[in-house]
Amino acid sequence: MSNLFAGPHLWILLIVILLLFGAAKLPALAKSMGQSARIFKGEMKAMKDDDATAGTATAGTATSTTADVAPVEKPADPKSGPAAPTP
Repeated sequence: MSNLFAGPHLWILLIVILLLFGAAKLPALAKSMGQSARIFKGEMKAMKDDDATAGTATAGTATSTTADVAPVEKPADPKSGPAAPTP
């Protein structure tokens, strides 16, 4: 498939759009499409920025060592009676 919207195909598409929406509504339609595209681009950029900041935040926590983690105490043996409080 070479170029789908080349030559007469483009003109036919433009004429159909003109007939459907009318000449008076085309400028408003073009303006709203431009605003929508601008908002979409801005949101995509914000999502990429959020992903980049989240990636750097998780990379910092992934390098923790075992010294940073508190030791896990073993549960008391139920046969030995009540456990003594630890100071």
